[in-house]
Amino acid sequence: MNPSVAVKIFEAGKSAGADFVEIFEEETRSSVLGLKSSQIESATAGTEYGIGIRLIYGTEVLYGFTSDDSEEALVKLVQTLAFGRIAGQAVKPVEFAPQKRVADYNVDAFKDPRVLGQAVKQDFLFRADQAARKISDKVVQVGASVTDSCSAITLMNSEGLNLSMNRARLRVNVTVTVSDGTERLTTHEAPGALGGYELLTNYSPEELSTEATERLLRMLSAGYIKGGQMPVVMGNGFGGVIFHEACGHPLETESVRRGASPFCNKLGEAIGQPCLTAIDDGTMDGVWGSLKYDDEGTPTQRTTLIENGVLKTYMSDRVGAQEVGIARTGSARRESYKYAPVSRMRNTFIAPGKDSLDSMIASVDNGLYAARMAGGSVNPATGEFNFAVDEGYVIRNGKICEPVRGATLIGKGHEIMPRISMVGSDWELAAGVCGASSGHVPVTVGQPSIKVDQILVGGR
Repeated sequence: MNPSVAVKIFEAGKSAGADFVEIFEEETRSSVLGLKSSQIESATAGTEYGIGIRLIYGTEVLYGFTSDDSEEALVKLVQTLAFGRIAGQAVKPVEFAPQKRVADYNVDAFKDPRVLGQAVKQDFLFRADQAARKISDKVVQVGASVTDSCSAITLMNSEGLNLSMNRARLRVNVTVTVSDGTERLTTHEAPGALGGYELLTNYSPEELSTEATERLLRMLSAGYIKGGQMPVVMGNGFGGVIFHEACGHPLETESVRRGASPFCNKLGEAIGQPCLTAIDDGTMDGVWGSLKYDDEGTPTQRTTLIENGVLKTYMSDRVGAQEVGIARTGSARRESYKYAPVSRMRNTFIAPGKDSLDSMIASVDNGLYAARMAGGSVNPATGEFNFAVDEGYVIRNGKICEPVRGATLIGKGHEIMPRISMVGSDWELAAGVCGASSGHVPVTVGQPSIKVDQILVGGR
């Protein structure tokens, strides 16, 4: 972005009465190599470029985007956004700081996917396929993929911000399907991190395939649990998806400022037991959901949302922080230049506690051990959720017993949190993608094993 063109954009917005004008310029190159049925099924790559312009009037946001980077087109976009607005005061010239350049990944170790191409991924995919098929003849399908993206972003605003950000992410996925001739089950493993092809050596395709396949084989012959209210011990890692969906979204100022959250006006109140601490941290080196600066140019931070059961703050962006009356937390995120940023999660997790998984299991007479969670749905305004259990076991007389499948966990996030009575020390994170009003963004969920004293379990 030519600074002289940026000045013209800011002048056009300010002269139309905008309090704040922002330019988000992005070029992203992404590629996917996919395998299915023991052969390469797809190989795609593409580059997307565009510029998003945001005008803010008080807390009202006007947003538009274009792939035409000419001065004429950009000024016209501002004028279109501001059509009918009352002209502002005399415009003061914007003084830019020297451009600050940052990268979210380890620059010294980075192996650029744009240089190395697709071929380097093939070995990973075929090894994943072969490993799964060797385990059992009940494996009827294996899918695997490697996805990468590299983004160059320039972020400038009418307050003088001038920031250049380079972002790169890589994610692998192994999906396995097994069948006993009458029923089929499918599951997957999909870790990811910040960086390029150097990350492929961090993941063993054999281990990912083995973990997914063996889990399916345990569940293939499993029965069903009798549903009802019962204590549930939830496994670590991706078990944190329930907190992310049922509690994380209502803790974003995007929900709070609209009055669409059960946590409105509850700062400083106890919303859980003292064993519960929850954090959203954008500063974790190399972790999938991390960022050095958010999509408004605010440095990210480690944000303690709940501390010893007490609600401390929300995740906020510029507009949300202003409306709710809290400090910005560096949580503004967007999928691309096509979206205005709003408050979103980064790496969101329940912090480790002092309890052991064995002690949690031993404390339950009759319940469910949800060793691994799958997908589900949630209403962010109410916190109501419904999540499937990917791998489950009956707990009977303090012991893990027979496997069960088809179980679901049903409840409301703000009602479940006070029922978390034990928090383990076996903390893990898991990569995911979160969709909301500013598009789909990479996030991480996580937790140690936890015990929920009572939750509604659907049996089939």
